[in-house]
Amino acid sequence: MPKSDQTITFDDFLKVDIRVGRILKAEPYPEARRPAYKVWVDFGPEIGELKSSAQITVHYTLDELPGRLVAGVVNFPDKQIGKFRSEFLLLGFTDADDAVVLVEPDKDVPLGGRLQ
Repeated sequence: MPKSDQTITFDDFLKVDIRVGRILKAEPYPEARRPAYKVWVDFGPEIGELKSSAQITVHYTLDELPGRLVAGVVNFPDKQIGKFRSEFLLLGFTDADDAVVLVEPDKDVPLGGRLQ
């Protein structure tokens, strides 16, 4: 029996380009329907800087985000979120209260490194 209802192949997994980046800056996004920040992340020389809207306001303040290593999906199409265009998907898990907790490497790794 599969561990999930939707079993995929390794080739399917490789289609999702998950990279590590460093948050450069974060700003409030008061126009968002649900509380969110605008976040800019450096994914290294190959990909560069991308921006995203992120609903991470419960566990993170704007001041503590810059410099943090994060994981993001960089090969989704851009998505218009209100007046802001998200260029990648910032990854996290939801806690028991449905608030997002970021996925972060626990060691320093090169920016742009791909999830293996």
